[in-house]
Amino acid sequence: MFQTLLAGFSAVIGFNGNVSVERFFYDKHSDNVLREYNDSCFYVLLFSFVVVMLGCYIFDSTLSSFLSIPISWIYLTVVISFLNFIVVFRLGQFQIRKEAFYFGIIQVTGALFNVLLSILFVVFLKYGPKGRIDAIIISSFFMAIISIISLYKDDLVGVFRVSFFKIKEVLKLGLPLIPHTLGIFLLTAVDRFIINNKLGLDSAGIYMVAVQLSMTLSMIFDAVNKAIVPWLFEELNNKSTNKYLIVKYTYMYFLVLFFISIFIFFVGDYFVVLIVGVKYKIAGEIIGWLCLGQIFSGMYLMVTNYLFYAKKTGKLAMVTIFSGGCNIIFLIIFINYLGLIGAAYAFAFSMFIRFILTWIISSIYIDMPWFKFKDIVKKR
Repeated sequence: MFQTLLAGFSAVIGFNGNVSVERFFYDKHSDNVLREYNDSCFYVLLFSFVVVMLGCYIFDSTLSSFLSIPISWIYLTVVISFLNFIVVFRLGQFQIRKEAFYFGIIQVTGALFNVLLSILFVVFLKYGPKGRIDAIIISSFFMAIISIISLYKDDLVGVFRVSFFKIKEVLKLGLPLIPHTLGIFLLTAVDRFIINNKLGLDSAGIYMVAVQLSMTLSMIFDAVNKAIVPWLFEELNNKSTNKYLIVKYTYMYFLVLFFISIFIFFVGDYFVVLIVGVKYKIAGEIIGWLCLGQIFSGMYLMVTNYLFYAKKTGKLAMVTIFSGGCNIIFLIIFINYLGLIGAAYAFAFSMFIRFILTWIISSIYIDMPWFKFKDIVKKR
């Protein structure tokens, strides 16, 4: 519940200013302009932090009761979200500049430090759940400090001069993404609440084991997308770009994902038993459908980038909210009739809907030869 709340606040803290900054980079501005824009992003971060803190102060007792966690933990999620935004901002600057090595160093160092502290506090010092949370906040603080030092060293932030025009520009792209992140929550997190309510905590636990295993694919797709975005945005900026070649590569990627999904349906149940044991065998029956949902998510990433490039994040939010709403409806209906596997069906169908709708809308704003198959095959 702590991590679910953390995910929710992380979607709000900063108002997605890091996404706005990354898109602004490809408009080819001077270093001084980029630095001022980055500074404005941090003003937005501070403002959002204050807003969320005030909201927690008003509703802390309600949140504590609903989530069954101490009130102090609620405020910790806000602080951690604030610190994590700084790290994500630093990672984004590495990504758009194609500095993959340094991106990996920061990412791996933070994860490793988090894991080692968690093992120390939980396993050896027996702090229990508090130990895990202590590990998260200490590692987040440590990595945020490193990120700030790195940003100053690379001269990516300045003296934080106030530019209301640039703050407005940051918010213009970032704010419409908040409903989008809410929709992602409806797609990826609300299922555990409904399963727990209708089938019980044991079923929720089994389902989450399968979800965690399927998220291996999500991490791979996310890494691929992070590598592709800088290249894609530069190609879209180039008027002489061979769009047929981009589409051809995209379809080849889709084909690979399709064969991966078929393979998982055949070996998924054996894989689950091998990793987590026979007592979670039921999770093997749903892993294929969950992985299929992740496959659709991987395909979605290949088409959603066009909406970010076109700065049509509001349209993206509409699609995600609609897909999240479909997921809730599917969950309620399918779980009643099919049980646990119904939740997996709901996830896969909802992810498919999000992928198709995003693809359709992105094709409206960025003209790509998606259906000129003869020309796509011929182009090299």
